Amino acid sequence: MEGGKLVNVRMAPKDRYNLAYIIHFMLGMGNLLPWNALITAVDYFGYLYPEEHVDKAFSVAYMGSALPVLIVLVSWTNWGRRPSTKLRMNLGLLLFVFSLLAVPIMDWTCTLGAKRSNRAYSATIAAVAVCGLADGLVGGSLIGSVGVLPNRYMQAVFAGTACSGVLLSSLRIITKASLPHTPKGLQTSAHLYFMISSSIILGCIVCYNILDKLPIIKHYRHPTSPVNCSLQEDPPSSPTGVLCKASEPSSQPKFWDVWRRIRCLTFAILIIYTVTLSIFPGYITENVHSKLLRDWYPILLITTYNLSDLVGKCLTAAYVLKSTKKATCACIMRLLFYPVFAACIHGPKFLQTEIPMIFLTSALGVTNGYLTSVLMILAPRSVPASEAETAGIVMVLFLGIGLVGGSVLGWFWII
Repeated sequence: MEGGKLVNVRMAPKDRYNLAYIIHFMLGMGNLLPWNALITAVDYFGYLYPEEHVDKAFSVAYMGSALPVLIVLVSWTNWGRRPSTKLRMNLGLLLFVFSLLAVPIMDWTCTLGAKRSNRAYSATIAAVAVCGLADGLVGGSLIGSVGVLPNRYMQAVFAGTACSGVLLSSLRIITKASLPHTPKGLQTSAHLYFMISSSIILGCIVCYNILDKLPIIKHYRHPTSPVNCSLQEDPPSSPTGVLCKASEPSSQPKFWDVWRRIRCLTFAILIIYTVTLSIFPGYITENVHSKLLRDWYPILLITTYNLSDLVGKCLTAAYVLKSTKKATCACIMRLLFYPVFAACIHGPKFLQTEIPMIFLTSALGVTNGYLTSVLMILAPRSVPASEAETAGIVMVLFLGIGLVGGSVLGWFWII
């Protein structure tokens, strides 16, 4: 085989109590938890800033600040050695905590019921932008570092990202339903909601700093011999170990070299998130309405999407599509969501009711979850192990470009 012969290396340690899997699940949940916390509190921000397109503005601020961070991380590949993953992860998670706590802190400095100034709204958008910056650090670092591990850990991360949406939707429903439907009750429920969310992120910081001490993580991230593993977990010729390809230590992989190997996958992930973010959350929270469910309607639609996204990401535990061509075609077919969702505003009356919207939102979530997991699993496996971390960061970069593009396109629903 080109680059060296295949050899077997020492047996990988067992993941005792599935601790590494659970921690990766927690980190995946922590990665998207702040974003889900912000968009699921749509009822609260809508009350504070009734004349603003809150979720659409949040999307642009969050995704727009995450993208430059991802570009810098990729650029470091060409400049030289990046800051350590541990530093990037801890810094990003701490910024998450500060950003989420900024919401109740700003409330404590304002009078409930008073008209919020443009300065207060700008401060909220700034907190969202800092949260996006932290997402760029955490998302790029996490996916890159998991790229060198067996497939199940990538699946754990994306199951965690989907679970964060379900958790935050459930938390918002509980906090909203358990307190009086008054301005004071709404404020108290939001404060409780953001404080619990911040506590979960603090738990993720503790989990991450335990992770690198686990034997199985040391085995894959800090190999004792200079071999280049193919990362095929439990291959037929090596039932107890990992199949590796002997090679000389290589220099830092270059961005464009890695991109050429996975260009179809990067195009597919860009399409996925352009479509998703141009519809969710902005369209779902602002463009469709229900006289029956009133301000509960956007919360229930967001919950439906998050549950469906979780189902889609968990499906990869049962079956992973192995064809890059088929996966890319499936992503392109998601463009059909545009005319269908447009019909829910301008089409026949029956399409403007709750049931078709719930069904379409479910389809959007399932396809987003499944195809995202498939692409993120395929990408690190499409390059040598020495390039797996860079491949993960490249994928997150194009995912970020799709998020920004989708966030901007989302404004066209109100034109």
